[in-house]
Amino acid sequence: MNLIIKLFASALALVFFSISLQSIHAQQKLRARDLGIPFEGKTGTYNAITDVFGVMVGYKTLIKDQDDLSTQNGSVRTGVTVILPKGKSETPVPAGWFCLNGDGEMTGTTFIEEYGFNTGPIGITNTNSVGVVRDAIGEWNIKNFSSGNAFDFAFGLPVVAETFDGVLNDINGLHIKKQDVFEALNTAKPGPVEEGNVGGGTGMCLFYYKGGSGTASREITIANQKYTLGAFVQGNFGARKDLIIAGIPVGLELTSAQPIINSKEKDGSIIVIVATDAPLLPTQLKQIAKRVSIGIAKTGGFGRNSSGDIFLAFSTATPEFDKETKLINWKSIPKGHMDALYNATVEATEEAVINALVAAETMQGINGNTFFEIPKTELQDILKKYNRLKK
Repeated sequence: MNLIIKLFASALALVFFSISLQSIHAQQKLRARDLGIPFEGKTGTYNAITDVFGVMVGYKTLIKDQDDLSTQNGSVRTGVTVILPKGKSETPVPAGWFCLNGDGEMTGTTFIEEYGFNTGPIGITNTNSVGVVRDAIGEWNIKNFSSGNAFDFAFGLPVVAETFDGVLNDINGLHIKKQDVFEALNTAKPGPVEEGNVGGGTGMCLFYYKGGSGTASREITIANQKYTLGAFVQGNFGARKDLIIAGIPVGLELTSAQPIINSKEKDGSIIVIVATDAPLLPTQLKQIAKRVSIGIAKTGGFGRNSSGDIFLAFSTATPEFDKETKLINWKSIPKGHMDALYNATVEATEEAVINALVAAETMQGINGNTFFEIPKTELQDILKKYNRLKK
């Protein structure tokens, strides 16, 4: 009996050790603050979208090296990201969205516009994989939430957004499959969030450096009540000369690590998902989504043609439905007290973009195209010259 107890304890310790390793790995990559880059505002525990209670993030990353660069056999540098607003549940959450520049896609937005809610997981991937990711999320919803009635809404109208990774990835090879999406959904978790070359951000480029996935959060107080807001970005946009960090136009001075592009250049896009536990109406969440634009502008983005800049905000503070009266009872922060949330959105978005940039690592892809990670020492030297580096 003692032997069985010891074996069980050993197995349990191994599980906790494995979980700890996952958390450590998620935090191993350098983040913007690790370089001494200053940002305004107070962060949550993980400085991530998962600081909003209940939010989970899952990834599936696909990286395959193949010599044959023909379609369906080329270098695979892609993946899928999923964000679960209320964990692994179908609980609808109030939502609003905004499009700064529409050269991109985010499915499910007409339903959000009509009803003011999002139901189920949110996906982010590459341009050509929106369909398969949407269908996979719907199928996963049915398997997990369907009542068995053909008229239930388990499949939903999933939100899936994209940015273009075809400069590094064999995008026409359609490498993402349903099973990849299922894996991202099933392994989604709270806590630390990995950044850089992961999930949907795997093959993305940012200000002509390697880009990808990034996140940040802010804690605020309104009328003695504490709230959390987090942003998650899939960054794939911007010219080198445009890059601004900590208010300094560093892109004008960063001259090393120019990308190698042997095929047609293309400006990309940025998708941003904002989560908060503050009680807000759908119209107020649209106002939050609009403020994402300002956070991007602070990094040097301005919505170029061919860049799909599309943003979604949701609240985990769901209204109560009274079955007897058929009324929904909303609580919301008055518009006159929204400034703290607007500021948090701008700050978290700005930092999430720079986190994606700092965490990303050099990657070579299809046709020998190569995007290099941002040279961190050179960046620090520039910021130090302008007295913008924290000691």
